Amino acid sequence: MSADTLFLTVLATLALGLLVVVTGGVAYLTTLEWRDRRRQDQEKREQRPKRR
Repeated sequence: MSADTLFLTVLATLALGLLVVVTGGVAYLTTLEWRDRRRQDQEKREQRPKRR
């Protein structure tokens, strides 16, 4: 295995690892936003005055 091949393998592995980390972060933030939006909607529904 030449030095160039080793360098490209390390670079590709690093790029794949960063892609996984960034994708996981986006999924985490999206999940948090969805959960917070559900909680806020539920609080709004509970605070509405009930009609008689």
